Amino acid sequence: MTNFRLEHDSMGEIKVPASAYWGAQTQRSFENFKIGTEKMPTEIIRAFAYLKQGAAIANFRLGKLDEKRCKVIETVCKEILDGKLYDQFPLVVWQTGSGTQSNMNVNEVIANRGNELAGEKLLHPNDHVNMSQSSNDTFPTAMHISAVLETKQRLFPALDQMMQTMETLENKYANIVKTGRTHLQDATPITFGQEISGWRSMLQKSKKMIATALEDVMELALGGTAVGTGLNAPLGFAEEAAKAISELTGEKFFTANNKFHALTAKDEIVFAHGALKALAADLMKIANDIRWLASGPRCGLGEIQIPENEPGSSIMPGKVNPTQCEAVTMVAVQVMGNDTTIGICASQGNFELNVFMPVCIYNYLQSVRLLSDCIQSFCIHCVAGIVPNQEKMQENLHQSLMLVTALNPYIGYENAAKTAKLAYQEDISLKEACIKLGFLTEEKFDAVFHPEEMVAQRKEVTK
Repeated sequence: MTNFRLEHDSMGEIKVPASAYWGAQTQRSFENFKIGTEKMPTEIIRAFAYLKQGAAIANFRLGKLDEKRCKVIETVCKEILDGKLYDQFPLVVWQTGSGTQSNMNVNEVIANRGNELAGEKLLHPNDHVNMSQSSNDTFPTAMHISAVLETKQRLFPALDQMMQTMETLENKYANIVKTGRTHLQDATPITFGQEISGWRSMLQKSKKMIATALEDVMELALGGTAVGTGLNAPLGFAEEAAKAISELTGEKFFTANNKFHALTAKDEIVFAHGALKALAADLMKIANDIRWLASGPRCGLGEIQIPENEPGSSIMPGKVNPTQCEAVTMVAVQVMGNDTTIGICASQGNFELNVFMPVCIYNYLQSVRLLSDCIQSFCIHCVAGIVPNQEKMQENLHQSLMLVTALNPYIGYENAAKTAKLAYQEDISLKEACIKLGFLTEEKFDAVFHPEEMVAQRKEVTK
């Protein structure tokens, strides 16, 4: 039988599990919102630990909080960051849209755990842990802290690893000439290295766009308190808190210039997630290219081989599927869906507060988590093991009718088109068609027709 203790808040007494550090407001939320299985992300809890520690330091520096209480709050926040208290945050995403109950969950856990460490009733969740704060400015601040830290510390390293792997392949296969494709039809030749360079550049551009978008997410709402006026926060608190949070995280956060905007608008998250969506779109394209090029092994394009990681069918023996590509494309679709949710969330900033914040940051963090994990998995289990089928590439290259483009300067566009059509209709080579139509002699054709020389990347000379 579970043991309980009585806790109270402004609404009266309520039973709380005796072993829990949380208090009355957390318990009320836990009992009132039995919705779904999606818990408040641990990334948000970690962001709150940085926030509460930073706020305590700021309050101490401004003479609002004594050193003893400040140190105890810091100690508990460090325990949270060490992962020791994660089981004390049981609330779901589907709660109040301001995130008030999760803010109080953190306040209560820090207060009760702090009192246990101090051996006395030293901390009050509202008066000390939540000093100079409101849920209305702490939750958007936690959103921004978690978004920046997770994107920079989790997603960017995964992107860097993938780009390095692609650069290695790009250099390794720089001289393998293959047919290019546009509109899913044969086009002029490229090298396999050039094709890979396009993939790498997509990721490079995406990272740059995400980094640019994060510049505005570095703004913190903390100091705006209830409606943006900063009521009950001392002068200088917003700046001191941002400074302390920056010291704790190693990132350069700064206080938002307009707290009324910071509380009600979520445009920075929308903009940053839009860059994540752009990355998802690039990953969809790259994964699709790879699985098309690897299709077969006998009845597809078959121009590359990818690692065979697991059996692909419960009925067809020997079948192996491009499963890593499929995982990436599913993640891409999820991220695109998350982007729609986040955009709608941001449109619901009624008057002085947005009340769709938990679901907004839940989707953002899920996108970062999924993108990071799938990029790492895709890199290790697929991309790093790509091997070109040079024989098939050569065969496809020399069967391509679009090589006729190289003849344009010698026989003209229309005659080149006639050559390609005749070759296709009679299933003969371009050389045979060109000679048959009398456009070039065999000697002249051999002198000007060199598919391997059609891949040089031409650049404009800047004066």
